[in-house]
Amino acid sequence: MSTGATAPALLVDDLVVRFGELEAVGGVSFAVAPGEVFGLLGPNGAGKTTIIRVLTTLLGLTSGRALVAGYDVRSDSLAVRASIGYIPQAISVDGALTAGENLDFYGRVTGVPRRERRERIAEVIDTMGLEPMLGRLARTLSGGMLRRVEIASALLNRPAVLFLDEPTVGLDPTARRMVWERLQALREQDGTTILVTTHLMEEAERQCDRLGVIDHGRLVEQGEPAELMERHATDSLEEVFTTVTGRPIA
Repeated sequence: MSTGATAPALLVDDLVVRFGELEAVGGVSFAVAPGEVFGLLGPNGAGKTTIIRVLTTLLGLTSGRALVAGYDVRSDSLAVRASIGYIPQAISVDGALTAGENLDFYGRVTGVPRRERRERIAEVIDTMGLEPMLGRLARTLSGGMLRRVEIASALLNRPAVLFLDEPTVGLDPTARRMVWERLQALREQDGTTILVTTHLMEEAERQCDRLGVIDHGRLVEQGEPAELMERHATDSLEEVFTTVTGRPIA
């Protein structure tokens, strides 16, 4: 999918993030088209989560520029937050509440107007196939079910851009497939742009339109999965990663 003349849903321009003397992100640039699934690949500590935290306004940038849904993360942080959904690595669902109660809670804290809340909750229940689990305590749900509840919660404000940080880590293949089926349906239905980090090369190849490889805080390669494999004359993304970083993904 090409950005063409359409304004990108995400624009990262020479992004730098430093923590004291440590440069966590060193001049990263990329753009993501509306409705595209863009994957960030890289080992732990490469800077993927730091980039997501900047784009979701949870962390300030040192220099450069980042636009999300057309809004600057520095000067329009409130507009950015109103335009996004974010699923962190760690499960954030409250285990003491039912799935339905979690959705109601997230609807309240994300500012969904009261008059629209019931309709929005009904929409995400249908989108993520949650009806059978609404009355169950979250702590009794499987990992795949919990991820679906989390994604549903993040959809309540109808985000233009959805950020997913390792959304299927720890899930079995069936649960991973179900989560991605729901995400692809969401993209087809609403045109939602998705930025995802993953360590799973098969998942990246199958689910992402384009990929960026992050290593030591720098973007060392980007392109469509098939394009990357052709460019580096390899048969797998694992080999692409090893070629451009000098080591296997871990």
